[in-house]
Amino acid sequence: MFFASRRFERDLVRVKILVTGSAGHLGEALMRTLRPDPHRRVVGLDIKASPYTDVVGSIADPACVAECMEGVDLVYHAATLHKPHVATHAIQAFIDTNVSGTLALLEAAVDHAVTDFIFTSTTSVFGHALRPAPGEPAAWVTEETVPVVRNIYGVTKKAAEDLCELFHRRQGLNCIILRTSRFFPEADDDRRRRERYSDANLKTNEFLYRRVELEDVVTAHVKAAEKASVLGFGRYIISATTPFRPEDRKDLNRNAPKAVRRRVPQYEDAYASLGWKMLDCIDRVYVNDAARSDLGWEPKFDFPTVLERQLAGEGPLSDLAAAVGSKGYHDEVFNDGPYPVDS
Repeated sequence: MFFASRRFERDLVRVKILVTGSAGHLGEALMRTLRPDPHRRVVGLDIKASPYTDVVGSIADPACVAECMEGVDLVYHAATLHKPHVATHAIQAFIDTNVSGTLALLEAAVDHAVTDFIFTSTTSVFGHALRPAPGEPAAWVTEETVPVVRNIYGVTKKAAEDLCELFHRRQGLNCIILRTSRFFPEADDDRRRRERYSDANLKTNEFLYRRVELEDVVTAHVKAAEKASVLGFGRYIISATTPFRPEDRKDLNRNAPKAVRRRVPQYEDAYASLGWKMLDCIDRVYVNDAARSDLGWEPKFDFPTVLERQLAGEGPLSDLAAAVGSKGYHDEVFNDGPYPVDS
């Protein structure tokens, strides 16, 4: 009776949610989605001021984090230094933000009896495991794929993931890790690809194997929070549902159009009408089966649906993506692409 009473009392109180990185692409999208619900009190934390940032401060500042964590039930941890910062930020900056910042949040979450912690990671943790030799079958990337980190971004995101697992095992904190693929609207950092493909052409291609729509990323986070108490811990790939099957791997990294014709035969006429080109080779495929099964996640956008929208001349994929827009990753403008590329 006591526990039933406590549960009833909690249901009458608004859930308090902390969103880190509230000025970023995903953070703002989460804030926009969560705030309208009157049963939620949502607090945004970021080092940058924005309409969706309630507290301007660093996740690496334990005092700031402790203050923000007061009364919190659920944390969405989206704040991070990204791959675009690898060439512009020191290694220590990545450690401070991605590792020490995550540690500060986890410690504060335990101290304040937070129930669930959802950590936004990245498919970049897989690193060199995504790069088969030329002519070899494409990598079929699932949660069982062993990461072979490639840069400091991948190193620190993987370390942060391991901290989440440690706090789950030792402290009982429910932690769900979402390894998201590309969802940013900025132009590709590869100059050769920008020269060969239009931006819409390239991004549509990527929905075959390595891109996800922002709205679908948000719904994955919401589903993860709903399932956290049941799952306890888990790592999940969050990417658009691919039309490919494992038996397509050999063709994908040698003759991608052949594999696409097999699974989405209507693409050829559509691409011809749009004046578009398919990639010659696709070296990896992100597989979202586990996220759809365990989280009950149902992404709306995949290659066929995105292609239909392009043929219809429709704009941004979702109202949410249009509202958030393009943010960039740096205050300065670079001559050769949206951000400098680390060699």
